[in-house]
Amino acid sequence: MLDTKLNDEAARLAALGRYEILDTPPEPAFDRITQLVRSILGVPMSVVSLIDGDRQWFKSRTGIDATETPRDIAFCNHTIRDRVPMVVPDACSDQRFSSNPLVTGDPNIRSYAGVPLATPDGYNVGTLCAIDTVPREFDPGQIAILENLGALVVEQLELRRIAERDHLSGALTRRAFVAEMDKHIALFRRYARPASLLLFDIDHFKRVNDTHGHPAGDVVIREVAACCDRTKRPNDILGRLGGEEFGVLLPESNAAQAGAAAQRFCDAIAALEIAHIPPLRVTASFGIAEIGPDRISSDAWLAAADIALYAAKHGGRNRVAIAKTDAAQPD
Repeated sequence: MLDTKLNDEAARLAALGRYEILDTPPEPAFDRITQLVRSILGVPMSVVSLIDGDRQWFKSRTGIDATETPRDIAFCNHTIRDRVPMVVPDACSDQRFSSNPLVTGDPNIRSYAGVPLATPDGYNVGTLCAIDTVPREFDPGQIAILENLGALVVEQLELRRIAERDHLSGALTRRAFVAEMDKHIALFRRYARPASLLLFDIDHFKRVNDTHGHPAGDVVIREVAACCDRTKRPNDILGRLGGEEFGVLLPESNAAQAGAAAQRFCDAIAALEIAHIPPLRVTASFGIAEIGPDRISSDAWLAAADIALYAAKHGGRNRVAIAKTDAAQPD
């Protein structure tokens, strides 16, 4: 039977994107696995390779200096096309790889064994592989070890995703959201890349809990988060910062663009009819702060958006307010 998920590249990339792991720093949980591969299988190199649209990026690597390579020369790009491990005993004798620059030049790959990293819903997002600079066979026992360690990589990916997600809303936790803010602050400081922060509260949320009970309040949180997830752009980042307060990080957006986006969120939330007896309707108030030289810490950026959020509430709720920004350039 045809395995359609092996050929659905858009869905595969979406599955990879849900882990929000590309270009993140090394983590011991993954590094321990590649070190085990290197030690147990007796190879000089091992990587956890994640296959992005046009590159393979290494979440963990041992014995190799590169952090990524073009996808079109990646051995692992072949591995993700199947459900079974791929073994190359001698790359120089394999017509798929004999002229590959990773074989003819650094890191001089001669033999390779890789297992696909399949998500719980069946998409191969990358590989765990063992690499040697000499021809060699990998016996069934070694491949079984590699498969078991590959399963551990997927478990770590899932644990990492769950730890960064609020269990009720599915949005990022406050800690994970602030970490994303810090990344965009670094981009602003170094490259002057724009970004804007939206903070919003569900209006009169306490009244929902007091009138309809906390289970109804939980439904409201879930439905509002799902609405925002449908409304945001793929690269926008949604976080639940506490209680009924959420944040949306808008990369590459100035205050005017963020204002238009916030109004879309505001209108979408107001249009929600939340399943309840009787049906519930809620609104939200939004405060916007564009990143700037006076907002180069997460605390300062959040504070600026919070002031704007207060203005939106004071102005009557169910509306958007934008914080004033400093016109100076980043340092």
